Amino acid sequence: MVGNTEELKSILDHPKIDMNKKEHDRIQQSLKLYRGRHAKVVYFNSKRQRRERDRKTINMTKKVANKLASVTFNEKCKIDISNDVAAGFMAQVFEQNDFYKTFRKYLEPMFALGGLAVRPYVDVADGYKIKFSWALADSFFPLASTTGEIKGCAIPFRSSKMEGKTRIFYTLLEIHEWVDNKVQITNELYRSDKENVIGKRVPLSYIREDLSETATVNVSAPLFNYLKPAEFNNINPDSPLGVGVADNAWDTLEQINETYDQFFWEVKMGRRKIAVSDKMMKVTLDNDGRPVQAFDDDTDLFIALKGEMDETLLKDLTSDIRAEQYIATINKFFAILEMETGLSSGTFKMDDNGVVKTATEVVSEDSETFRTRADQLINVEDFLKGLIISTLELAAATTGPDSKQLFTGNIPTYSEIDINFDDGVFTDKTTKLEHYSKMVDAGLMPRNIAIQRVAEVTEDTAREWQLMMRREQIQFNPEYRQSIIPTALFGREQVRAIDEELGDE
Repeated sequence: MVGNTEELKSILDHPKIDMNKKEHDRIQQSLKLYRGRHAKVVYFNSKRQRRERDRKTINMTKKVANKLASVTFNEKCKIDISNDVAAGFMAQVFEQNDFYKTFRKYLEPMFALGGLAVRPYVDVADGYKIKFSWALADSFFPLASTTGEIKGCAIPFRSSKMEGKTRIFYTLLEIHEWVDNKVQITNELYRSDKENVIGKRVPLSYIREDLSETATVNVSAPLFNYLKPAEFNNINPDSPLGVGVADNAWDTLEQINETYDQFFWEVKMGRRKIAVSDKMMKVTLDNDGRPVQAFDDDTDLFIALKGEMDETLLKDLTSDIRAEQYIATINKFFAILEMETGLSSGTFKMDDNGVVKTATEVVSEDSETFRTRADQLINVEDFLKGLIISTLELAAATTGPDSKQLFTGNIPTYSEIDINFDDGVFTDKTTKLEHYSKMVDAGLMPRNIAIQRVAEVTEDTAREWQLMMRREQIQFNPEYRQSIIPTALFGREQVRAIDEELGDE
C-alpha cells in the first residue's frame, strides 16, 4: 500500500540510495559542460554600466568524448559465442535493438559524464522481445554498498502531462536490489506539480495500469550492467562511480573557453572603423531641394566625431586583430587537454581561420591514444560480456505467451565469449601489411589469419586467395615449379595434386 505522506524533494532523499551529493553535483556540472551551457560574461562598458553577454565557447568536452568513443568502438566489432544457440539468440537481440550503432552513440556521453548503465527487459507489448534500456550517469543512483562493485541501483524515468490547467511531473523510480539471492525490481511512482521536486509517492495506476510494484528474477548477477571509463575516481576515491573526461581538466577547459571568447570579442570589436566629422553625417539638400547624405545609413563603418575635425579628413581607427597570438595560445591549451585526457599530441588543432579540426590521420599503435583505448577496452569487454549473460539469463527466466522460456540453451561463461574490437582506425593498409608480413615471416602468425586481417576478408576467402596465389606461382615461376616438381615428367594432374596438397597446409 502506498503511503501518502511519503515525499521526496530529491532522488538523493530516498532511504535506499547511497550517493554523495558532491558526486551528484559533479555529474550535473559535467552534463552542463557537455551540453555547452556556460554562465554569461559580465562586464562594464565604456560608461561603467554593467552588461551581460553570451560566452562564446568551444565544446571540447563533447569533442574529446566523441574522439574517445570513435576510437574505442565501432560497428566492425565482432562478438563470437562458442554456443551456437546462444550466439544466434544474441545476434537477433542485437539486431532488433540496433545495438552496435546505439552503443557507439551512448559511448560519447559515457566518456563525458563518467558512466552508462544498460539493462535488458522483456517488451511484452512487442511480442516478448528483449529490449535494452539505457541510463546515463545523471540518471543512475547506486544503492548502499560496502564495496566498489555496484549490485543495486535506482533509475528514475521522468514524464509530465497536463491535468486540468496544471502541468504535473511524474518520476517512476525503478529500484534493483538483491533479496534472497534473487534480483528484486521495485517500481515506485512520485507525483509533483514542481519540475525540480520529486514529490509524493502515488499508486502506479496514475500512469500505468499494467505495471506491478515488484518483480523477482532468478539470475546470477544484476540485470543492469554499468560501464565507466578506465580512469580511477580520484575526486571521490570511495565512490563506485566513474569520472568523465572533464573532471580532471576543468581549468584547461575554462582557459580554452575564456581565450576563445576573448578572441571572438576582439574580432567583433576589431571591425574596421573610420572617424569622420559629424558634419559629414548630416543630411543636406541639393539645388533641387532633395536630401543628400554622404554615407549609407545601413553601414556602421563610420563614426561621427564632434569638434574641429576637418570635414574632408577620414581617420582609420581600426586596430590589428591578434589572431595569431590567440590561435597559438588555444593550441597550447589543446596540447594540455590532450595530455590530461590521454589523447595523442596533435589530436586537436585550430587552423589559421579559427576552425577547430580533429586529426584524421592514422594513429600508430605506439601512440598515447592507442594506449588509452587499450585501457578502455578492458572495461568495455567486461561490460559487453556481462550484458550478454544477463540478457540470456533474463530470457531463460521469462516464459512467453506459449508457456515456453524465451531462451532454452546453455548460458555461456565469460571465457566462452570472444570480442574482437576492430583496430582499423589505428593502422593504414601499408602499415598493417608490414606488421603482419613480419609476423608471418617470424612464424608468429598463420598466413591465412594475416590475409584476413590485412584485407578484411573471411577465412574462406583468405584460403581461396592462398590457393590462387600458389597456382600462379606454379604456373609462372619456373624456380618455384622445379622446387615442388622433381622431374619434368609430371603432368597437369600431378601439378594440380601438389597444388591441392599445399592448399591443405
